[in-house]
This record gives sequence, structure tokens and C-alpha cells, in this order.
Amino acid sequence: MQNNPHTTLITSDAPVTAHTHGGRAKCLQRLVRLDLPVPRTVALSFDAVHQIAEGDVPNLDAILEQFDPTTLLCVRPSSEDPDWGGPGAVLNIGMNDARYVDLSDTMGAEAAAALYLRFVQSYAIHVARLDADVFDDIDMDGSEGLRHSLRAYEDETDEAFPQDRGEQLIGVLRSMARAWDGTSARLLRQAKGAPADAGLGLVIQEMIPGVGQGECGSGVLQLVDSTTGMPQITGRYLSQSQGRDALGEDVAALFLEKDPRGPSLEEVAPKAFAELKEQAALMREKLREEMQVEFVIQNGKVHILDGVRVQRTSRAAMRIAVRLAEDGIIPPQEAVMRVDPHALNELLHRQVHPEARRDVLTTAIGASPGASTGKIVFTSAEAQASAARGEACVLVRRETSPEDVRGMHAAVAVLTEKGGMTSHAAVIGRGLGLPCIVGASDMRFQTKKKMLTAPDGRVFKTGDVLTIDGSSGQVLAGQPAMLEAALDDCFQTLMAWADAERDIDIRANADTPADAQTARNFQAQGIGLCRTEHMFFEPGRLIVMREMIFAQTSSGRAAVLERLLPMQREDFVQLFRIMEGQPVCIRLFDPPLHEFLPTTRSGQRELAEALDLPVSDVERRVNAMTEYNPMLGLRGVRLGVTVPEIYDMQARAIFEATLDARKNGAPVVPEVMIPLVSAKREVELVKSRIDSVAAAVASERGQEFEYRLGVMVETPRACLRAEEIAPQTAFMSFGTNDLTQMTYGLSRDDAGRFMSAYVRQGVFGEDPFHVLDPDGVGELLKLGAERGRAAKPDVTLSVCGEHGGNPESIAICRDLGFDYVSCSPFRVPVARLAAAQLAISSRLGG
Repeated sequence: MQNNPHTTLITSDAPVTAHTHGGRAKCLQRLVRLDLPVPRTVALSFDAVHQIAEGDVPNLDAILEQFDPTTLLCVRPSSEDPDWGGPGAVLNIGMNDARYVDLSDTMGAEAAAALYLRFVQSYAIHVARLDADVFDDIDMDGSEGLRHSLRAYEDETDEAFPQDRGEQLIGVLRSMARAWDGTSARLLRQAKGAPADAGLGLVIQEMIPGVGQGECGSGVLQLVDSTTGMPQITGRYLSQSQGRDALGEDVAALFLEKDPRGPSLEEVAPKAFAELKEQAALMREKLREEMQVEFVIQNGKVHILDGVRVQRTSRAAMRIAVRLAEDGIIPPQEAVMRVDPHALNELLHRQVHPEARRDVLTTAIGASPGASTGKIVFTSAEAQASAARGEACVLVRRETSPEDVRGMHAAVAVLTEKGGMTSHAAVIGRGLGLPCIVGASDMRFQTKKKMLTAPDGRVFKTGDVLTIDGSSGQVLAGQPAMLEAALDDCFQTLMAWADAERDIDIRANADTPADAQTARNFQAQGIGLCRTEHMFFEPGRLIVMREMIFAQTSSGRAAVLERLLPMQREDFVQLFRIMEGQPVCIRLFDPPLHEFLPTTRSGQRELAEALDLPVSDVERRVNAMTEYNPMLGLRGVRLGVTVPEIYDMQARAIFEATLDARKNGAPVVPEVMIPLVSAKREVELVKSRIDSVAAAVASERGQEFEYRLGVMVETPRACLRAEEIAPQTAFMSFGTNDLTQMTYGLSRDDAGRFMSAYVRQGVFGEDPFHVLDPDGVGELLKLGAERGRAAKPDVTLSVCGEHGGNPESIAICRDLGFDYVSCSPFRVPVARLAAAQLAISSRLGG
């Protein structure tokens, strides 16, 4: 048999691999190599199991001769990846009337009857395919229960229970092989990521009963907590048990270590407990992983049945990887590679505890990760009032607008009916680190009536409690248990190792001093996008902006904007000082002006009163500024060309702040970014005015300063004409949110309504607003980069759309030779880790 690659005794040098015999078989071989007390085991390959499913039985005699004739056997599945599952293990094969008599003499009649009864019922259900309810009326244990179960089997099958060990074994093997090939099993493992043709191996192992005289039982042990990753002996042990009985919900399992709450394995079998700890530590060191040890104790002697990778949360995965590296078991680079950047989001925010009960109302688009609980409010004013009272609230809106930003700041979470991954609520939510779910169209939003109706008919009103889990996209009723963020020394260590490896810079998108401080805390290498329009929505500034909109002349607009100048200047001074000399890229005003005007009659009346104008004048102005498609209308550089006073004021505020901030701090070299450019002439027009403002400020202050002028590339034409545009600029930053929107002809705010259907049906591989499209948008980035650098080799290239925090998108930017990516502050650690993994993989040739 030793030379048969399909049916082999597991020894230290047997031809066993995870790709041919499965992960369990390979792990058992590793345990054998460590001289651990592993029962004798035979492994069947994927091919052998496939042949069994088709009716081709292997050489049964060759298998059975590897075991003592009196030994009971068990069969366990061995899929390539343990997470893919497999049919349940079958224990006590070989149990028959004769063995029952023999074992009754050695371990007692009750223990022997328990083994036989367990096997009869398992064999009947899994091999003979009898309904489990055949045994429902048998409520006695021991020999009496065994006798009734054997009779029930015979009545249902019209034949006696098989007594031959070989016949029993082949029946079990055939049953498990065919179960793996069944349609439901195939769909289940494919849902877990397994390929359709994934193979199954089987291991046939000598049974260690776990019942009988002396201390007998079974259990599992691991050296870390699966939720936190902290060192802690956890697991369960159950006397007089087999397999994984100890993990049952209603069993009186023992603690492992001494515990004041009850008896423990350490007390009833101290020698066995000490051995298990040593063996688990050896497995950790030699297998380079935290392992869960499945063991059985027979009359005080320990046997290791299996070792499986400890199940873990994202925070536990990070801590385990870092501790293994700190202990010298794996190198730091491997620790960096072991942590999933997508899962890192869970560490940066509070999360619903993995064991908490979830009352799920609906599932929509988890647009900003983390979880928070609060009372429902339906307006930004209510959110601010709740915050003033110290009450946590969830802001519920059909969709958010810039006017809702203050309410979002006050809320602990946001829920919207409309929107996608780059909608207003999603972008602002990620920037604030605010849990956010968008596109919850299954729920009925009646914001005027202040009612929210769940798909199951439950109605929620102002003050009712919801939990928003932005990581999973689940809207939950009530307040489940939470886990706090895990930004501890372990996290900082992992990030330091990542920074030592990566070869692309990571900046943050930050609009406020609070955002900038978060970016500093997450060690961003500067601000890659500061959206100045968000600074104008505070009440005191909003009325000034509205006055500017209603001004009739250029000089009138400039006079009104003069009042905003000191406010803008102070904003920029704070940003520059917080970033301590790191680059700050400020995007000039971008949105259409109509966003600053009230849309309701009551709001227009209030504005008319504030400006001392007739309501009819306000209504006419609002109507005149209404655009059919404002996102493609008078915004960005088009405003800078047609209403240049806004950019003049902002440029002056930036340059004066530059001089003010450097008085007591590091030198500041601001980056001024012109949004939405499509033509060289646009850049020339705005550049000339900004240069003039810079010269004026330098002359007035008697101080020279440096600044860099660049463009935000958001239109396909800007990518195609980059060769003309680049020579006018110091940098080109690709705004991939709008670039994706314009390339696809998709509204990023509305795409959420149908995007999941498109992805599900294979129209798009991923939501292009979530993962950068490599073929369309990626091709435009490539053209823009190549043509821009052809005309100006030293032009700085970057991405400042939300794709900058997505690992797959960072890979595209890195391959194109971009200098940096910029993303929401809370995504900076994700980007740092992803960039490090890309650099490590590149060096390893992966």
C-alpha cells in the first residue's frame, strides 16, 4: 500500500499533499512528523474517492490489514480547504455483536452499548439512508436502547445490521463519496469559494474510544481566543465522549484550565492537560500557525486526532500574525501577507460581536464600515439636537445632500433609501468613519411622516432604536452586543512592517481639521484631496454664499466673497498646521451653485427674508439656475472660468494661510487643484488668475512662497488630451469617481438600484464604483499617464477617488507607476497594508 499514491498509510514520507489527499490528511502527516500521538491513519486520495463514488471499490483488504482486526475505525472528510466542509465523520466502524460482548468485558456494558448504539444510528441514517425519525420513539439508553435500535434497523431494511467490518467500511466510504458529489453539497461548497470540481479525500483512522474505565473523553484545545487573538487556553472537554461531542450546546463540558465556575480537565487529568499544552505549543511553532487540537483521552492517555487552523475574526487574525512574527516563528513580511486588507476595516471601527443575535430587517449596500446603534431621526436638525442632548442617533434619509453634512457629523450612523458606493452619503460616511448603509430600497422611507417600514411590515418611528452594520450592509433592530475598535500596539506594529515594504505613497481625502487629524493618526503621507465646498455649508457661511449667488456684478460677488475669505483662510491654516509640513492638495470649488439654494417653498421664503428680497425674485433665481443634468453642467473649472471671483478668493485664502501657517511650523508648499478640466485652455485661463493672486499676496506680505498647481482628471477627454494638459501642471490627480461615472454613462447615485443585478448576472465583474474597472476606466488612466508623462516626465500622478482605498484598484495604480493614491482617512490603513502586500508579492514574483 505504501507505494499506492491513492490509498496510503500516513507516515512521515508518504506521498500525501493537500492538492491530492486534502488538508486534513496533510496536517495529520505533519503531526506524525512531529512524533505526536496520532492514531494509525490511511488516506484516500481525491481520485480514489471519485472512483468509489462511481462504484469502483479500492482494495479493501489492503486498507484493513493496516489496522489490528479488533480495532474500531472512523472515517473523516479531507477537502483541500477545511472551510469547504464535507460529509460528517462516521465513528466506531467495526462495531458488531461480537465486539460489543468483548468491549463490555473491558470497558463496561454501558460504554460498549453507547459505542454500538452511536454507530448503528449513524450507519442507518448516512449509509442505509433511513429517516432519523425511525429512532425517535427509542428513548432508552444502554443495552436496551441498542436492542431496540437494531430491531428498528432490521424492520426498515428487511435485513440484519451488517456485522462485517469490511462491509461496514465500504458502505461508509461509498456514502461519503456520493454525498460530496450531490447537488446540494456542490452548491454549498461553491458558495464558500470552492471550485465546482473540487475533490474530496477521506482518512480512515484507528478509533480511540473516549469512553470506558479511568478518565476517558474527548475535546478540543487552542492557545488563543478566536475573537480577540489574545493568548488564552480555550476549548472544551467532555468525559465519556467521542469526536466533537464536547462542542454540543447542551452538554456538561468541563473547563480546560482550573476555573472557579466548575471542574476542569486540569484537575481531573493534570498530566494529560500538561501534555496537550505542550503539544499545542509544538504545533504552533512547527506548523507556523495557531492550531486547534482535537484530542481524545483513553484511560488518562492523550491521543491527537486532528489539528485544524483556529477559526478567527479579523482582529484575531491580525494579532495572531503579529505574535507569530514577534516570536520569530514567521518573518514580519509573512505576517503582513497574512492579514486581509479588506478585513482590516473591521479593526478600525466598532463591530457587532460575532456571537451576538442579529434581528436583521434588510440587507443593502454597506457603503462605510463599522457598526453603531442609535435612535432614529429623519432630519439633520434632529440629529444635531440629539447630539446636543448626548443621545446617539441614526440619520435616516431618502438620500443625503451637502446640506446634511452637519447632521451626518452629529449622527452615529446613516441609512439611505437611494445611492451606491460613491453616492454623497457613502463618500462622506467613509470620510467621517461613520457606519453607512445606502440603497436600502426594500424598506419604505416616509420621511415626511417620519416612518420607516421594514420588508416584514414592522414600522419604526422617531426615537426607535436601530443598529447600522456598515460592514455587512445589515440594518438591525435593537442593540446587539458590540466589539470596540482594535487600534492597539499590535495594529501599530503591523502597520510599521507594512510601511517598510510598500513602494507607493498613501494620502488621505480630508475636508476638515477633524478629518486631517484622523489622517495624521493613521499616518497618511499628506492630504491628496481637500474638497473646499464642504466648508461652505455651515449656517454662517451658507447665507454668505447665497448672497454671492444673488449678486448681480463681478464686483458685487467679490465684495460678498471678501467676507468668506478669513473663514477659508483659517480653515487652511488649521489643515496646514495639523499636517505639519506634509503636502496638502486643495481642490478648488467644484459643485454647481444651485446646491446652495433652498429647494422648498419655506426655505425660499426664509432666504428672501434674510436677503431682503421679494420671494418672487428668489424663486426666479432658483429656477434660472436649475440644470437638467447638474453633474455635467456649470461646475468645477467651468465655474472658475465663468465666475472667477470664487477661485480668486480661494487662491488668496490658500496663499495667505500658507504664509500664516509657516510662521510657527514646518514649511508649507500647498497644492492647488483645478477640478473637472477637459481642455488645455481651461487650465491656462485659471492658472493665469491664480498666478496673479499669488504674485499679489507675495507683494502685499513681502514674502515669497512656493505652490504647485495641478488638475483633477475626471473626464475621458482630459485623459485623452493629457499630453496638452500636463505641461501646464505640476500634478495630475485622477478623480476616478466621476471618471467612472462619465466613462460608463452611469449615475453613481442611482446605480445602486440595479448594480447588484448587473454583477449577479455577470454584466460587470464588480461594481465599478467600488473596484476600479481595469478594462475601461483603467485603460483611460493608462492613456492619461502615458501621454501626460510623455509631455512632462516629472508630472506627479495620483488617484484621489474612493478607489484609492481599494486593494484591487491600488494594484492598477501601482502597475501604472502612479506616485500615490488618496482615500478616506479611515481607509488609509487598508491602503497601506494593500500596497505593502503588492510590493512583497512583486518581489517574490507573485
